[in-house]
Amino acid sequence: MESRSAHWEKVYESKSFDSVSWYAPHLEESLRLIEEVCSDKSAAIIDIGGGESTLVDDLIQKGYRDLSVLDISSKAIEFTKARLAAQSGEVNWCTGDITQYDFGNKQFDVWHDRAVFHFLTEARSRAAYVNRVRRFVRKGGYVIVATFGPQGPMKCSGLDVVRYSDAQLHGEFGNDFELVMSQTIKHQTPAGSTQEFLYCCCKLA
Repeated sequence: MESRSAHWEKVYESKSFDSVSWYAPHLEESLRLIEEVCSDKSAAIIDIGGGESTLVDDLIQKGYRDLSVLDISSKAIEFTKARLAAQSGEVNWCTGDITQYDFGNKQFDVWHDRAVFHFLTEARSRAAYVNRVRRFVRKGGYVIVATFGPQGPMKCSGLDVVRYSDAQLHGEFGNDFELVMSQTIKHQTPAGSTQEFLYCCCKLA
C-alpha cells in the first residue's frame, strides 16, 4: 500500500501548483480569520499542509514574524521556498506527516489547516492529529480548520475524504475547544467546478 508521503510527492510532481483542485491565488478567508483572531504580529502561526499555498507569502507581507509551514511533501516545501527566495529564511519549514510530527517545545498561537483534516478517514489518525493540536497549541490559542462541507466532494486527488458539518467537525476536537465561528464557502477550482468548504475556528480553553 502506497504511503501518504509517496502519494503526495506524486501529486506535486505530476501537477502544476495552480492546477490542483484546492488551489486559490490567495486564501482570503483563511487570511481574514487569522487577522481577526490574532493581530499580534509576533504570534506563532503554523500552516498545516501549507505545501505550495500562498498563505505564507501573504502572512509575511502582513508583517507576521513567527511563521511555520508543515507539509508531507518535500517537493511542495521546496517549491514554496524557491518562490519566496530570500524571504524563505523567515519561515520555519517542516516536512512530515502531521499525525506523527513532533514540534518539540514549540507552542503555537494559531493553528491553520485548509484541506488536510478531511483526508484523515481513520479515527486513529484523527485522534493522533487532535492530540498534536492539544500538545502544540497554547491555552487560549486558536485552531482554524477548513474541510469539505456536507455538500463537498467525496474524493480528492484519488483519495476518499470525510465531509463535515460544523457540529461534526467540532465534535472531533472536543468540548475544551470552544467553537468561535463556522461558515461554509464556495471554492471555485481551476477546472471551473465549485466545491463546498466548511471553516471552523475554535479557541483552546
